[in-house]
Amino acid sequence: MSPKDFSFLEAARRRQPWGALALVMLSGVAIMRNGVGFESGPPQPTAAARPVARPVAPAPTSFGLEPLPFAPASRIKIPALRVAAPVIDVGLDDNGWIAAPPPQEANLAGWYQNGIAPGMRGTSVVVGHVDNLAGPAVFYGLGSLQRGQHIEVERYDGRVAVFEIYGVDVYAKNDFPVQVYADTGEPELRVITCGGGYSRAHGYDGNVVVYARMVGSR
Repeated sequence: MSPKDFSFLEAARRRQPWGALALVMLSGVAIMRNGVGFESGPPQPTAAARPVARPVAPAPTSFGLEPLPFAPASRIKIPALRVAAPVIDVGLDDNGWIAAPPPQEANLAGWYQNGIAPGMRGTSVVVGHVDNLAGPAVFYGLGSLQRGQHIEVERYDGRVAVFEIYGVDVYAKNDFPVQVYADTGEPELRVITCGGGYSRAHGYDGNVVVYARMVGSR
């Protein structure tokens, strides 16, 4: 992508503020509603992993960290889960929720292109399937992540934003809190997939959310 392409996408992002998105996201993110119903199901966040408070103030290590300029996400890596997945741009679906990547592509994530780019000041959002009809998908293990582990997001400008997890939680889709997208004034990341209980009739009833803040870049 050229700098001109970045400028066009940045202008589009500014036309879709988080405040408007939050109103339609209260119902939860439409990730995967037809999960495979494994015997034990995907791991769910433990009480010890959940954020102490929401929103959480930036950690001392993040003060003075220079945010990155706008550039779309190209790849996400979660070493603790051995995840290394390409990232595509996604918008909103017909129901006003963040659109998910194609369900047949198990190892694929989506960055909400009308929001904040990873590494910019503000809260960026990456989504992906927990499973598909073939089995576990890219974010199947998301609920097992713990505080202190890292997530790396590669960008199309060649930079890599490094985020440290400070909380993992699960929320019912019919009570999805707007605070998930709170702007702490620092570069932050939310990684979201389906979770909670599962039924064949209704799919997953919640979303797993990983909270992370940028602690470095290269």
